Amino acid sequence: MAKLPEQFLDRMKEQLGDEYEAFLASYEKESYAGLRVNTGKLTVEKFQTLVPFALRPIPWTGKGFYIEKTEQATKHPYYYAGLYYIQEPSAMLPASRLPVQPGDRVLDLCAAPGGKATELASRLEGRGLLVANDVSASRAKALLKNLTMWGCTNFCVTAETPEKLLARFGCFFDKILVDAPCSGEGMFRKDSGLISGWLERGPKEYAVLQKQILDCALAMLRPGGMLLYSTCTFAKEEDEDVIADALMRHPDLELVQAEGADGLTAGYPPCEKALRVWPHHAEGEGHFLALLHKTGEAPAAASKKMHTVRNEKLPQEVRDFLQKLPEQLWKGRAFRQVDDQCLLLPEGVDLPDGLRYLRTGLLLGTCKKERFEPSQALAMALSAHSYPDTLDLLADDPRILRYLKGETIEHTEDEPLKKGWVLICVDGMALGWAKYAGGVLKNKYYPGKFHYQCRQPGESRTCSFRFLIYLRWNRKETGRHSNCQ
Repeated sequence: MAKLPEQFLDRMKEQLGDEYEAFLASYEKESYAGLRVNTGKLTVEKFQTLVPFALRPIPWTGKGFYIEKTEQATKHPYYYAGLYYIQEPSAMLPASRLPVQPGDRVLDLCAAPGGKATELASRLEGRGLLVANDVSASRAKALLKNLTMWGCTNFCVTAETPEKLLARFGCFFDKILVDAPCSGEGMFRKDSGLISGWLERGPKEYAVLQKQILDCALAMLRPGGMLLYSTCTFAKEEDEDVIADALMRHPDLELVQAEGADGLTAGYPPCEKALRVWPHHAEGEGHFLALLHKTGEAPAAASKKMHTVRNEKLPQEVRDFLQKLPEQLWKGRAFRQVDDQCLLLPEGVDLPDGLRYLRTGLLLGTCKKERFEPSQALAMALSAHSYPDTLDLLADDPRILRYLKGETIEHTEDEPLKKGWVLICVDGMALGWAKYAGGVLKNKYYPGKFHYQCRQPGESRTCSFRFLIYLRWNRKETGRHSNCQ
């Protein structure tokens, strides 16, 4: 067990009372590993029949499972097909408690590396809009890769401060998730490296930033909308106190009872409707979440459209390729061409200018000298049943590994192929493209360029990193240290 700071232990002893010894004993146990199923690609039931891992259900989500750390789940072909996301079990809770419905406009304000954003995307079922943001551009790149790997089509990724987003979007979103940068106390068992950051910047300094971020998020939430605030810390100063402060200063805000489950406990007064994950009560690391409702009448559906979407005419080679795709993928949505890239925009919304976008909508592919090259992003949004020219291989086929390494692969006489673009799949799930010509399948996967193992789940060191980014922004934009009171 890592040596925990004495000031942290003293506070926890006072905070927990009779439960303190059980809490302390939990640090003698190993942290837990988990994965969450991509229900946009397959059902949980089908997933359980496919994977070779030993799975044990996580009680607070119907999509998550505990796995042994020895399973090496990131090396299986199903991982590269986007069938699951490796995520710390308690980190699956916040996105599962935000009541997202298909067609909603959703903001994940502090989204990198994408664990919670991918779940929000699944619940949208390809409709509405997901804006996934992270203040760090480098972390936003990992966010984009994970959303792309997930097969998302109705999203955009931004790298902006909350204030910059507020200036462009205003009172726009139906649902917002704020997984706020925090002191990371709940992750000490999983990552002892967080302790040094905690000693430099404790809960008091984080609480100031959390209130600033939450205020911006609430201003972007429409009347009738819902916001979920979460942290991975035990400190009441960053949890219940932040929520109580927001409720006091925003009379149109109310705390809603979040759905409980085995192992979850209620928040401290006056936030008993919030939820906590304690490592001595549940098989997971420390988490806090509170579900907030902004009172008032929701806008009519007709008023939700932000701008008139400009539907640009695409080159003929792109339109010819689109005819091979399921109509439900692009029906009712607008196209946009930026330089040589062709994009499919999220439905019903033309995104505002003046923001740092890493991606707006689904990247269909690239136009090159009157020919069209489909993108990896498009491949991940498809399956063997949604594209006519497919080579569907079993997970244990040695050609799968060779394909993922970027090598040329063969096909048999029982696998007839047509000249042109071929979708390579594993058990019906897309992996990427190959181009068939002259009896040869040219590999277009580009190993290492698209798929790489990001730091997952990102709920540990990332908290401190995000704090430093926000702190730097505060100094630049406001001329003051975020801890000035």
